[in-house]
Amino acid sequence: MLILGIETSCDETGIALFDTTRGLLSHTLYSQIAMHSEYGGVVPELASRDHIRRVLPLIKQALRTAQCQLHEINAIAYTQGPGLAGALLVGASIGAALSFALSIPALGIHHLEGHLLSPLLSTPAPSFPFIALLVSGGHTQLMQVDGVGQYKLLGETVDDAAGEAFDKTAKLLGLGYPGGAALSKLAQQGQPNRFKLPRPMLNSGDLNFSFSGLKTAVLTLINKQESTQQNHADIALAFQQAIVEVLTQKSLSALSQTGITQLVVAGGVGANAQLRQNLSNKAASNGATVFYPELEFCTDNGAMIAFAGAMRLQAAPHKTWQPTSSFTVRARWNLETLKASSD
Repeated sequence: MLILGIETSCDETGIALFDTTRGLLSHTLYSQIAMHSEYGGVVPELASRDHIRRVLPLIKQALRTAQCQLHEINAIAYTQGPGLAGALLVGASIGAALSFALSIPALGIHHLEGHLLSPLLSTPAPSFPFIALLVSGGHTQLMQVDGVGQYKLLGETVDDAAGEAFDKTAKLLGLGYPGGAALSKLAQQGQPNRFKLPRPMLNSGDLNFSFSGLKTAVLTLINKQESTQQNHADIALAFQQAIVEVLTQKSLSALSQTGITQLVVAGGVGANAQLRQNLSNKAASNGATVFYPELEFCTDNGAMIAFAGAMRLQAAPHKTWQPTSSFTVRARWNLETLKASSD
């Protein structure tokens, strides 16, 4: 079965073709970072208009790369939410139009479900059940994943997510937007242990997170120091170490509390090298294994949406999937409300 994946939830247009027998055949991605960086953040209207310009050419490119024809596609999977409503409408409308025109089913996919299943595209891949640390954009969550559509929230951020904290702290350090990768690069030049920043909720007794106070502590520290490249590098390192320690400790606690020995890390912050090294080392010493998606699948992408669509189709082999010409999007969508098979 050949599935076309369409991702347009925010500022990246992702298209992919996944075959349930042959695996991932192609994926293409266009990032709007250069456009939004001029404004210091994502401008929703500009994002929507750019998706309109990019999505059809990217679909044609993905088909050429996979050496497939449009009529060979068996199903469409598009991101239904959460995300920017206008951006989501672009992918959803294209998905519904193709569904109607080709007389094939279209599935609305939860963006975060795509992220947490994305490590299954890699080798080696985890098996169910596993704990998922979702660190994508405005989300920082720990989920217990027992199967497709079987998700239990264990903990989440009560304010800023880790990704938001990275971007906001990068802006305080004059690194522009988006700042997560730039901050991590700057941190490589930092001197360890020069500055000590708080570890919010590290000993809270639960699996929730909080990073807004850490951002405020960085601002206070910046105001006390001379504005030099080395000072900024040392602050960046201290900030990154604080984030990594909290994410690592909470993840290990989730493994301990559930008795599960597999951890999946997904989302943009999952590309952070220090987080990967720290988590892998600490998990191994506790008899657990950590699985990561390929770096190209840490950001938003169509491959994870196509794969999640394939998983949902395979999880409901007896369900009759119908073509559709109607669609809805969900700017907000609780992952726990998903069921094992789509309604």
